[in-house]
Amino acid sequence: MPQKQAENPGNSGNTVVRRFSVAPMMDWTDRHCRFFLRLLSKQTLLYTEMVTTGALLHNDAHRFLRHDASEHPLALQLGGSVPADLAACARLAEDAGYDEVNLNVGCPSDRVQNNMIGACLMAHPALVADCVKAMRDAVSTPVTVKHRIGINGRDSYAELCDFVGQVREAGCRSFTVHARIAILEGLSPKENREVPPLRYEVAAQLKADFPDLEIVLNGGIKTLEECQAHLETFDGVMLGREAYHNPYLLAEVDQRLFGSDAPVVSRSEVLAQLRPYIVAHMESGGAMHHVTRHILGLAQGFKGARRFRQLLSADIHKAAQPLAVFDQAVELLQGR
Repeated sequence: MPQKQAENPGNSGNTVVRRFSVAPMMDWTDRHCRFFLRLLSKQTLLYTEMVTTGALLHNDAHRFLRHDASEHPLALQLGGSVPADLAACARLAEDAGYDEVNLNVGCPSDRVQNNMIGACLMAHPALVADCVKAMRDAVSTPVTVKHRIGINGRDSYAELCDFVGQVREAGCRSFTVHARIAILEGLSPKENREVPPLRYEVAAQLKADFPDLEIVLNGGIKTLEECQAHLETFDGVMLGREAYHNPYLLAEVDQRLFGSDAPVVSRSEVLAQLRPYIVAHMESGGAMHHVTRHILGLAQGFKGARRFRQLLSADIHKAAQPLAVFDQAVELLQGR
């Protein structure tokens, strides 16, 4: 049976269950992707793409915050380092109904570093603490932090504990730990997800040394068996690219990690439930590929997977009736 989930009271007794979550991924975890993933698992905590404070405060906030009610439980990940701006954005998130606000302290890209966003903030724990306090003072929605175990030049365990300790003093009680350091010069974001070695033992030591905190493990996890093993040590696990490229993995999450007795949904059932959503999106002026680009991995491992991907990634752009092409793709997974 699943272990009892550690409670995270946030600011006002709200409890967000972080036992299993899908990571925020730029260009991937948009609202269409999240709607699709929710059809596979009702319990998984879903995260938005990272949204910068500037995008929310100086552009169309509704466009960035828009989501379907079915996506809950749902967290908004923010990128920023100005406490007042983050507080204003946290208020927007709370007004929009998000269940959690997460601060990105893990993204290593040059573009965000130049704006003091992401992993570079690990060198400034006092500033991160100020950001967290400002958001917590502004909203009752739980405020969390996602970070690395260090950055080049600040990668000792003592420095990691200093970072977590200062942010804890600001009231944060839930930390999602990507168990790699980030190399801020010379590596691309993709290389930063692969080159620095995974060090789960560092994250485990963090949980041992901060037993009062909720520690969610992220980085390199690919199977539900691995998730179950890590849940012996950590309060939760977060999957990123594996959940995107092999989304049907989520179909057994509720049963295996949350103890649900609901039947496992089939691939064809998911596509049948997705079809009305696609129709509504197209009727509102959207394109089918806005949705179908996220489901290409659903046929992974099956004969016909290549044809499934071709239909939904290439053929729909040339078709006079793209819904007919979608239905062709559905037929390839009928009964599976």
